[in-house]
Amino acid sequence: MEKTGRVQTEQHPDTLVWGKNPVTELLKSGEGVDTVYLADSLPQAVAGYYTAMAKQGGAVVKRVPGNKLQKLCGTQDHQGVAARVAEVQYATLEDLFAAARAKKEPPFLVVCDGVEDPHNLGAIIRSAYLCGAHGVVIPKRGGVGVTGTVMKASAGAAARLPVARVTNLSQAIRAIKEENIFVYCADLGGAPLARTDLSGPVALVLGSEGSGPSALTRKLCDAAVTLEMAPGQATGVDSYNVSVAAGILCYDVMRRRAAK
Repeated sequence: MEKTGRVQTEQHPDTLVWGKNPVTELLKSGEGVDTVYLADSLPQAVAGYYTAMAKQGGAVVKRVPGNKLQKLCGTQDHQGVAARVAEVQYATLEDLFAAARAKKEPPFLVVCDGVEDPHNLGAIIRSAYLCGAHGVVIPKRGGVGVTGTVMKASAGAAARLPVARVTNLSQAIRAIKEENIFVYCADLGGAPLARTDLSGPVALVLGSEGSGPSALTRKLCDAAVTLEMAPGQATGVDSYNVSVAAGILCYDVMRRRAAK
C-alpha cells in the first residue's frame, strides 16, 4: 500500500512558474520559492506587490529585462512575473483523505492515469479545485508531474489543491477503495453520466490522451462512466479531450452534491 502521512518532495531545480495569477497563488500558498523575477518594465505598484509577498516568504527578488525573462520562461506569456520553485511538494493519499475529513465532506478525488500533456494536467487540476475536489493523484512514471507549465495552465490551482504523486497507481486505487470511496473510470462503454450518481464518496479516473485508462486500471475501477455525444457526428472524433471530460465530470459531482 502507498505510504501515507508524510510530505513527499522531489527536486526540480529548474522549475519556473510564470504569469501573475500563478505566481500570486504560489506565493500565497507558502510553497518553497527561491527567487521571484520581475520584469523591469512592470509598474512600480505591481512590482511592489510581488516584492512584498516574496520577502514575506523569504524569496529573493530580481529585476530583469523583459527579454531575459522571456528566455528564462521560454515564452512571451510571462506577464512580467516568474518564480523559481526550489522543490515541488507532493501530498500523500492520507493528506487527501484528511482534507475531506477536515471539511466533513465525502471524499472527492481525481486520479490521472498517464496524462502526459502539462496543459491538460493543469486544466484538470484547475477544474478539480474549482469544483471542490480534495486532491488529485498522479503517477510518478507514465505521466507529467507538476511543472511550471502545469502551474500556469492551472491558473495557480496546483499550488492550492493537494497533488499526490504515487509510485504505484494500482496500489493507490486499491488504497482509495479501502476508504469506501467508489472509483469511476471515465471510459467508452460505461454507463451514461445522466444515469450515474456521483454525489457520494467518489474518485474519478481519467486516462491518457491517446489510449485512455490502462487495462489494469479499468479492471480495478468499480464502474465506468461515459460522456455522451451528439448523434451523427461522423468526423472521426470519438471522445472528448481528457481535460474537457474532467471539467464535465467534476462539475457534475459538484452539481449533484449541491442538489443534496
